Amino acid sequence: MTLTIRPATAVDVPLIAALIRELAAYEKLAHEVRFDEATLATKLFGPRPYAEVLIGEVAGEAQGFALFFHNFSTFEGKPGIYLEDLYVRPAARGLGLGKALLRHLAALAFERDCARLEWWVLDWNAPAIGFYKALGARPMDEWTVMRVDGPALAALAKG
Repeated sequence: MTLTIRPATAVDVPLIAALIRELAAYEKLAHEVRFDEATLATKLFGPRPYAEVLIGEVAGEAQGFALFFHNFSTFEGKPGIYLEDLYVRPAARGLGLGKALLRHLAALAFERDCARLEWWVLDWNAPAIGFYKALGARPMDEWTVMRVDGPALAALAKG
């Protein structure tokens, strides 16, 4: 069975949208998906792309994706790669596609002189946490994720 990882292109937007929706359903967060495909296409492949996407294929058929972008570590003085989403369809789990996507990202981070590769994982997702730890990832338990969005973001922006 052949596993391949390739960069997504604009023609992949419907596939990326479907994979995002599948991931949201798996995470019990489908109600939070609000994007439309046209905006997604512009933000990923327009004049100023905000993120990159890798498509993972098994025997030539798309079975997963990784969406990521660069962040920056002031302490390291180097960029990092932040993995926003990693998803492998249930039928392809256990074939090594998730590991192949993460290896590809690690290679990109190394090639781009990044200090780190990092991501969040839901605390209830024990299989994913175990998988990540087996790859050498460590939880950053001393940090709390903070977010401002929706009306609170608008209020903060207005002062």
